Amino acid sequence: MLPVFSLFRKKTTLADGTFSMLGTDMHSHLVPGIDDGAKDLQGSLELIRQLSRLGFRKIITTPHIRPEYFPNTRDTILPGFENLRNAVAQEVPGVELAVAAEYFVDFEFMEYLEKEALLTFSGSRVLIETSTIAAPPNFQDIIFQLRLSGYQPVLAHPERYLHMDLKTFTKLKELGCEFQVNLMSLSGHYGSKVKKHADLIIRNGLVNYFGTDCHNLHHTQVLTEIAHEARLVKKILDCQPQNSDLELT
Repeated sequence: MLPVFSLFRKKTTLADGTFSMLGTDMHSHLVPGIDDGAKDLQGSLELIRQLSRLGFRKIITTPHIRPEYFPNTRDTILPGFENLRNAVAQEVPGVELAVAAEYFVDFEFMEYLEKEALLTFSGSRVLIETSTIAAPPNFQDIIFQLRLSGYQPVLAHPERYLHMDLKTFTKLKELGCEFQVNLMSLSGHYGSKVKKHADLIIRNGLVNYFGTDCHNLHHTQVLTEIAHEARLVKKILDCQPQNSDLELT
């Protein structure tokens, strides 16, 4: 006979090997041949097949826009994305795609913002990143200006910015910035310091979304391991992420 207290023990969340509780991934590099993600169409399709097996039914892919490394524009991103979406409709039915971009915020970003409308997702959301060494001194002003311009900034992988502390994160939140943590940070894929930083963000209730930041098949292998780790799945669920609320617009 089981001890009486075991009858009232809180049920443990079991991992089923997928991220179906998220449903939507909003950070990946799947448009072929334009950044450090998928190299060709077949590679893109295989990554999307793997993400589908991991339970993602909606994918918002976000190519880099970083002038000195990946000088992408709408003209390089949108045609490649349309080709990919057409191929996915034939090869990976059941997966819906949308496209935005991951913008690198540096000293020149404000000039870029004044010249061109940004690629957004789920309404006015725009995914941004900055240097892992140091953010530009006017980073908080940029967040404010994005909001003033009608955009909802989403900071990609804040846990990788070891130069930011809890006080900085809290201030960014107060300015209206949303946070997207990389799933692979939870397993220590980017190192123990990044993992601890992710835990800090999670403990303080700052996470809005989780993303795969998927670039290659090695990433899908790491993601598969995480999806089978009940402890990590519970950590994700406890954050009550808002991925499923995102729209493909």
